[in-house]
Amino acid sequence: MSTASLASDYAACRRVNARYGRTFFLATTLLRPEQRPAVHALYAFARWADEIVDAAGVEDRASELDRLETLLDRDVTSGEPSNPVLNALTDTMRRYDIDRSLFADFLTSMRMDLDVTEYADLDALGVYVHGSAEVIGLQMLPVLGTVVPREEAAPYAARLGVAFQLTNFLRDVGEDLDRGRVYLPQDVLAAHGVDLDLLWWVRRGRRADERVRAALDDLVAHSYAIYQSAEPGIGMLTAASRPCVRTAFTLYRDILALVGCEVLWRRVAVPGWRRLAVAAPGAGRALLARATQPVTPPVTSR
Repeated sequence: MSTASLASDYAACRRVNARYGRTFFLATTLLRPEQRPAVHALYAFARWADEIVDAAGVEDRASELDRLETLLDRDVTSGEPSNPVLNALTDTMRRYDIDRSLFADFLTSMRMDLDVTEYADLDALGVYVHGSAEVIGLQMLPVLGTVVPREEAAPYAARLGVAFQLTNFLRDVGEDLDRGRVYLPQDVLAAHGVDLDLLWWVRRGRRADERVRAALDDLVAHSYAIYQSAEPGIGMLTAASRPCVRTAFTLYRDILALVGCEVLWRRVAVPGWRRLAVAAPGAGRALLARATQPVTPPVTSR
């Protein structure tokens, strides 16, 4: 595989990130240029699996997920590229010594989406979130780098992945209903007298309901607590990576302040002016870190 071909494959991953991951892509611009391709590759693979699960026109989703895992296993083992995303991903895995099991766990949660439509409580949801979110944080950690032993920073990276995922669940309640799924724990909903019929009543009528609002408020408070517990991990990252993660942390957490009954009928988003206000200082910190911190080569597995 030529250097030019590999660069082209990473560029394809970057286009996927730019198109679908607006907030995440904005944050990645604050990383060192040599870090960004790996992040784009990780994102593009996750997006590929997500599209299999959720996009229209996929006839046998389980078989497609199996095929994706088979291709990944073959590429990791043989080193022979099967397509641009997997070529970039396997190169990233080798460069940064990312554990293959993290991708197996991710695909396990993607398979859960084929059959599981609701979760009894936060513990049940946590089984899904481990593969859908915690492992994403753990995949990213070697790329971002740490100033402490990686295993010390790992729980915080996983926790931040959970915070981002819970935020997505709260933001996307209406869209997930359309897909036949409810990621909000059933015990929290039931405690406030909320059931599936009421969620649909709010969505279809575009009207607020105090029971739904109270349930969402409880889950927003829980999510804020996850962000708080994950925040110390930012300081464990290399200085050059902190502005990126701090920006993503702030912008995703800002979404929680927008969560109300309206998430059932429209997608809320952080205003552009706020995104700029958060990203601009981060860009300054990123430039300073790049100027003062030497580039540390990634670990390469042997």
